[in-house]
Amino acid sequence: MGGNGMYDTKKTGRFIMDALEVFVFSFILLWGLQATVAVARVIPTGSMLPTIQLQDRVIVDKISYKFSEVKRGDVVVFRPPSNVDQGGTDWVKRVIGLPGERVEIRDGEVFINEKELTEPYEMEKPNYKFGPFVVQKGSYFVLGDNRNNSRDSHYWGELSNQNIVGKVFIRYWPLDHFGPLAK
Repeated sequence: MGGNGMYDTKKTGRFIMDALEVFVFSFILLWGLQATVAVARVIPTGSMLPTIQLQDRVIVDKISYKFSEVKRGDVVVFRPPSNVDQGGTDWVKRVIGLPGERVEIRDGEVFINEKELTEPYEMEKPNYKFGPFVVQKGSYFVLGDNRNNSRDSHYWGELSNQNIVGKVFIRYWPLDHFGPLAK
């Protein structure tokens, strides 16, 4: 304040400019990180129960698949095929079948190349049959952990690598479940 009780307009103007610069820089940094490195997502369905609960919040790593391969067991966020969902929201599922593998679901079990897959993360055994189906190059076979309540590859087919947004890196909410997902 000046000697006469009035605000110093020069200091006020400088404060507003500094605050605006911080806001613009923060916005650009956040936008850049979300576009290239990581993004937060809210889980809207129970298709990944019990691993991910309804309304859990996760951070999706968008950069690791530029340096490493998708692996069986990875929980990925992806844009669903256009013939399945036109809503524009990302989905989350677990990678089960890799390119070139033969996937079959029978007798409540998932088989990869005729070998039964051990799946401690699934909510219940699948009550349907699928395949055999060979996953094409550049694609993956994904399933929800809540096998009988998930619209996934057994329903709509393989997932193109081009649709994958990233890998679920960490659950940050609720706080009592903070940390990486169990495999």
